[in-house]
Amino acid sequence: MKTIDLEGKVAVVTGSTRGIGRVIAEQLGKNGATVVVSARKETDVAAAVNEMRGRKLRVHGSVCDVRHYDQVEALMQFAVTEGGGIDILVNNAGVGLFRHTAEISPKEWSQVIDTNLTGVFFCSRATLPHFAKRGGGTIINISSLAGKNAFRGGAAYNASKFGLEGLSEAMMLDLRYDNVKVAYVMPGSVATEFAGRSSTEENAWRLTSEDVAEVVMDILAQERRALASRVELRPFQPPRK
Repeated sequence: MKTIDLEGKVAVVTGSTRGIGRVIAEQLGKNGATVVVSARKETDVAAAVNEMRGRKLRVHGSVCDVRHYDQVEALMQFAVTEGGGIDILVNNAGVGLFRHTAEISPKEWSQVIDTNLTGVFFCSRATLPHFAKRGGGTIINISSLAGKNAFRGGAAYNASKFGLEGLSEAMMLDLRYDNVKVAYVMPGSVATEFAGRSSTEENAWRLTSEDVAEVVMDILAQERRALASRVELRPFQPPRK
């Protein structure tokens, strides 16, 4: 994986106690950043912080449910208090619910949309004043190929990811002259336990969390003049249909 110099940078990664978010957080730390990890459960946050500190990474952790703006604001203020500012935001927190449209309850719909879409807006908006104090920053949103390819049973998830990609495109245009880069990554099938998938099922063909983290590092390594605003990442050889 590419090595970049993030010494002196502070990165906030949501949904970062496991899976893709955890690997991204660790890679940011290995490249010199001070990292703030977050998730909804205190025990998960504490375990991630302890494990990462055991690997000599500079890391802090705070509980945050991105569906609630007051918690998001508190997370960003925590990052500023502990790290001195914010330079990088990786919006990774997400939930998956895959069910026939008629079987999705209003509560379940709100959970998916509020986490995968509204939560990204909340985190991005709450970070902007802190970016301004640092002269700019970078927002990287972890989306999905489900944001361009609808599938049966994906009504809530597809809607959240289609919306996330529209939000990302608009934020990129809004913020570029505030010296804030906005990019999003669209992975296909990744070998994680996301949405209840078993970690023991046959995963050899799937992407890994490391593959996604490598794209995030590549985006951060680009020269100031360049921006890979959208990256589609898919398994090279999925099973033949």
